[in-house]
Order: sequence, then C-alpha cells, then structure tokens
Amino acid sequence: MRNISKLFKIQFILRAIPLIAVLIISGFLFYHLKQDKDPSIPTSALLNKKVPEIESSDLLKGNTNINNNIFFEKKVLINFFASWCAPCEAEHSLLIKISNIHKDVFLLGINYKDNSNDAIKFLENGNPYNNIAVDNDGKIAMDFGVYGLPETFIINKNGIVIFKHVGPITQKLYDKKIKKLLSN
Repeated sequence: MRNISKLFKIQFILRAIPLIAVLIISGFLFYHLKQDKDPSIPTSALLNKKVPEIESSDLLKGNTNINNNIFFEKKVLINFFASWCAPCEAEHSLLIKISNIHKDVFLLGINYKDNSNDAIKFLENGNPYNNIAVDNDGKIAMDFGVYGLPETFIINKNGIVIFKHVGPITQKLYDKKIKKLLSN
C-alpha cells in the first residue's frame, strides 16, 4: 500500500513539472508582450551618443551644403524617407502637423536612395522639412544604422541622439513619446 502511495506521489510530481514549466514560460511571455517595446526592433547603438556627421546637398536647394552645423544648438527631428515608401506616405501628414506645432524644432528630412524628381513630387502636398539631405548612396543611412524606412531620430540641443523609431510615426506615438521629447 505504501508503494502505491509513493508511486502516486511520484506520478503526480512528474505530471505537475511540465504544467508548472508551461505556467512560468507563459507568465514570462505575457510580461514581455505587455511591454511597449517591440522585441523585434533592436535598440539603436546611437542612443545617448553624438549624432553622426551629415554631409550632403539639399534636395530642393541643390547647391546648399547640409552638415551638422545647420542645426547647431537646436532640437532636431531627423526623418529618413523616400517617395517609393508607402509607410513614409502614411506618416507624412503627421510630420507636417509636427512641423506646424513645434516651430522651434529643426526638421531634417533625409531622402534615401530616391529619384530626385519623384522625391520633389512626393513633397507637392506639403513639405514639413527645414532642409532635405540627399542620400543617394545610403551612406548617411548606414552611419545612422537605418535598416528600414521610415526611421525617425530626435537629437537634443547638445547633438545627442535621444530617440529612435523604426516605422511610421503614429498619432499615438506622437502623443505618448514624441510630443514630450520635442516640447522639453
């Protein structure tokens, strides 16, 4: 009788271990899924570091040279975009709104591997940018670690990258994070 009782306890424990493991793993996954951060998007190596050097011509002003001096001691929003990028088109009206609300923020568009005429046509319904750097060879994007369009960075007045977002900016993201960063 004692052996049956021991056997029953052992079988109960052996059956309970996988159930406990599943519960622990489920709790861990639930916790991580409830976080605001998307684990599939790596954090930027640039966060809390100096903004990379930018050297380019301006899309609309041709001979104007764009470099980091044009936004010296200003808060800057840098947005990588292209005319062929559907998510870029989706966020474009919100960028116009941001440029109208935050007049003290310098908006730098970086036109990535795009046909200049197509990029200019893309901006016909509104241009939120103070300047637009041309990145035909992708070097600027590479220096920023861009791997998909659109990507947006916020640079503080000291030239430090304080925010990065991969994908289109949404009203929810603006209300939750970007508005505060641009207003401070």
